[in-house]
Amino acid sequence: MARKNEVNYFNTFIELSEYSCQAASLLNEIVNNFKADELQDRMKEMHVIEHSGDEARHIMIKRLAKEFITPIEREDIMAMADSIDEVTDTIEDVLMCMYMYNITYIREDALRMTEIVVKCCDALKQMLSEFHNFRKSSTLHNLIVEINHFEEEADKLFTEAIRHLFVTCKDVLEITAWDKIYNYLEKCCDACENVSSVIESVVMKNS
Repeated sequence: MARKNEVNYFNTFIELSEYSCQAASLLNEIVNNFKADELQDRMKEMHVIEHSGDEARHIMIKRLAKEFITPIEREDIMAMADSIDEVTDTIEDVLMCMYMYNITYIREDALRMTEIVVKCCDALKQMLSEFHNFRKSSTLHNLIVEINHFEEEADKLFTEAIRHLFVTCKDVLEITAWDKIYNYLEKCCDACENVSSVIESVVMKNS
C-alpha cells in the first residue's frame, strides 16, 4: 500500500513528457500557421509550458531529497527527469532561434522535421506511460525501437534539409539561421532518443 503523500515518480515522468508533447504541438501549430509578427507572443506561450515542466521537476527533486525508499535508484530518477526536461528545453530553443534570427517564413523541410518531433514526443509519452511496468511490459521495447526509428528518420531529413538549404539559398545570413534551426529540430529527436537510452539503462540495471 502506498504511503500517504508518497511521490509516484512514474506519474511524474509522464507529466514531464506531457509538457514535451505540449511544446511540440505548439511548435507545430506555429510553423504551420506562421506569422512573424506574432512570434514574440508565441515564445511567451512556449515559455509557460517550459517553465511548468521545470516546476514539476523541481517539486519532484525536492521530494526525492526527503525520500528514504525509491522505486529505482535516485540517480536514475534524476537522469530520467533531466533527460525529459531536455526535450522540452530543446523544443523551446527552436522557437527562440526563429525569433533571434528574425525568421520571416518557414521552409518546407522545417515543416517535415517538426512533424517528426511531434511523433517523437507522442511516442515518448507512450513509452513513459508503460515504464512503470518495465519488468513485465511486452510493449516497452517496441516503443523504444519506435523512437529510435523516428530519430533515424529525423537524421535523414536533417541531411536533406541542409543540402537543400545550401543548394537553393544564396543569402549567407539566411543559411546561417536555418542551419541553426535545423540543428535544433534534429536535437529534439536526439533528446527523445536519449530518454529511451536512459530507460534501457534503468531496465538493464533492474532486471
